[in-house]
Amino acid sequence: MLNKIREFNAYRKQFISLLVGVPSYETYVEHMELHHPDMPVKSRKEFFCEAQEARYNAKGGKVSRCC
Repeated sequence: MLNKIREFNAYRKQFISLLVGVPSYETYVEHMELHHPDMPVKSRKEFFCEAQEARYNAKGGKVSRCC
């Protein structure tokens, strides 16, 4: 039962992160280890800051929204 709750919480966290546009750090780490083992892996903070910069400053500081 406890494992089911943990699994649900992990999926919930992933869903919410994707819903607001924050990419998964864990997925990034897995990708780097699998495809780029010779390159350094960014810290969680570096990854988050870069993702925020790409999302909100991609168009010269203009926020891109759907509505």
